[in-house]
Amino acid sequence: MSFGSIIGQERAKKMLQNGLRLGRTSHAYIFSGPSGTGRREMAFALAKAIFCTERTDDACGHCLECRKVEHGNHPDLHYVQPDGTSIKIEQIRNLQKEFAYRATASQSKIYILTEAEKMTVQAANSLLKFLEEPQSAVVAILISENGHALLPTIQSRAQWIPFQPLPPQMMADLLEKEGHSQVLVRSAVHLAAGIDACREIIQLNWFAEIRNVMIQLVKECITRFAAALITAQQKVFKTNLAEHIDTLLQLFVLWFKDMVHIQSGRQDSIVFVDQSEWMAKHAFSRELSYWVGCMEKALELTKRLKFHVNPQLAFEQFVIDIQGG
Repeated sequence: MSFGSIIGQERAKKMLQNGLRLGRTSHAYIFSGPSGTGRREMAFALAKAIFCTERTDDACGHCLECRKVEHGNHPDLHYVQPDGTSIKIEQIRNLQKEFAYRATASQSKIYILTEAEKMTVQAANSLLKFLEEPQSAVVAILISENGHALLPTIQSRAQWIPFQPLPPQMMADLLEKEGHSQVLVRSAVHLAAGIDACREIIQLNWFAEIRNVMIQLVKECITRFAAALITAQQKVFKTNLAEHIDTLLQLFVLWFKDMVHIQSGRQDSIVFVDQSEWMAKHAFSRELSYWVGCMEKALELTKRLKFHVNPQLAFEQFVIDIQGG
């Protein structure tokens, strides 16, 4: 793993590599952005670049220090992840004890905290003391989906490195060149923020199935309303797909957005390319406001499900609402 091997995130790379070239590596970083955007890969790329004995602003991948990081046995690199649902104070204390010892030949010690927003209050305060008394040879990399969820005092002592979702078209082009199914790729790139996360979605056994079920459901909602409720019961709520209703709703949003694109003359933007003929036939059967309203209903249901409403009853009401416009 090196900066050069990471797709996208050019701003983050530039910020980190400029610091390395100028000898101004921060003692603490916050890598903040959506899951799947390459934050963990960038953290290890930075660690390798700091340890590397051959290059200044990236990892050579060949020296002994780079190989140690690559093989996961570098004695001065420590990786901390939640123990259960949180990062606990004992984990931070153990880290502090480990860092009380001098670094080996690399001259630096680095620790990476993933899901840093899951630190308990006690762990965060313990880490803060660690950051307030930084040792010049220690570098902290905190990975978080929402860096603003960290203590303001921690934020103020770290350099902020923002991570942005990769453009869907960029990811689609890369994945299709790799030989992945176009129909699955076009949906997956709108459900994930990074290329690795997209690959994972495409390879899930249930993803193609739930996409097909959504297509059947949305067509029945428009043309055979009674059948839609039966399909929802038999193919969603009596199967394992019930565990992925959030993905089902995201696909509904993409479908309704496609209908808006067709009405607006943006056929080249549609996601469900294999359904373009059917969609073109039915897109103008309703007003543009109808499709926009359907999108809003799907998004609203997604929010409601987070508050533990009954998924089946809520979804059946969603189907009825779509029929009624």
